[in-house]
Amino acid sequence: MNERLEKLRKLMKERHLDAYLVPTSDFHESEYVGEYFKCRKFLTGFTGSAGTAVVTADDAGMWTDGRYFVQAAKQLKDSGFTLQKMGQEGVPSINEYLQKVMPEGGKLGFDGRVINNQMGEGLQEALEDKHVTISYEEDLVGEIWENRPALSAEPVWILEEKYAGKSAAKKIEDLRGEMKKLHADVHVLTTVDDIVWLLNIRGNDVPCNPIVLSYVVVTMDQFYLFINEKTLDEEVKAYLTGLGVTLKPYNDIYEMIKTLKNVKVLLETGKTNYAIVNNLDSTCKIVDKMNPTALAKSIKNPVEIENEKKAHIKDGVAMTKFIYW
Repeated sequence: MNERLEKLRKLMKERHLDAYLVPTSDFHESEYVGEYFKCRKFLTGFTGSAGTAVVTADDAGMWTDGRYFVQAAKQLKDSGFTLQKMGQEGVPSINEYLQKVMPEGGKLGFDGRVINNQMGEGLQEALEDKHVTISYEEDLVGEIWENRPALSAEPVWILEEKYAGKSAAKKIEDLRGEMKKLHADVHVLTTVDDIVWLLNIRGNDVPCNPIVLSYVVVTMDQFYLFINEKTLDEEVKAYLTGLGVTLKPYNDIYEMIKTLKNVKVLLETGKTNYAIVNNLDSTCKIVDKMNPTALAKSIKNPVEIENEKKAHIKDGVAMTKFIYW
């Protein structure tokens, strides 16, 4: 018997939730997540990098793709979760499953910070006919997870221009130029790889990924960085201040979003979490476009190209030595 599953169901009953959804994600839609965010692993015991758990009062399923069928079958044994093999004949998608099991006028719960807005809207549409209510401020796994690992707060460091090939000031200027083209007053950026690229900073908040847990809100004359200030030493703080960056506590993004009124907000709905988009006032107009930084960082400057060549040489030498050994 999965005690964690029973505790979750008890909370669901208290909150009048008919189903609860747990994806593999952090607040930033990252491909890989830190230990703090591994709620699905905590709940199901499945350790693969992709999968979504759905729990109802009398059923529990774990959806994953073909890479993990064998592993998931082993790890889900006696967990109370049934493996749902995505893409296989006769296996419903999560939306189809919920359409079937949700009662008329039922309530679906999830933590809106770990579901991207596109997925959230897809669930809304799929369950519209059944008049299902979505409750997106429910971090139920967080409530039952004793001794949950702390949110990562690794030190932030500056990537010098000799490696970046372009100053952060110029990158921010270019970003504002793109905002102007799209007539956007505000840009909300939550993808951490874009943020570290834009500011020429690096960290270590996810193993093997040099990212920093943070959010950014940019206007034509303001730049807000929502971050755990404990990760910044005086040198990094001075550097960021020099770029015109105003520092705010990491979680304050949600309150700030609520204060935006009558503005055009540029964001990528597939890369921004459901809670942020739903906290926007109805007077705001969303400009749903790919984050301008995504295209900008894909076009490598001469310094980056040179450094990539050097990295490939080092990598090739290491690989050759390993094969020889």
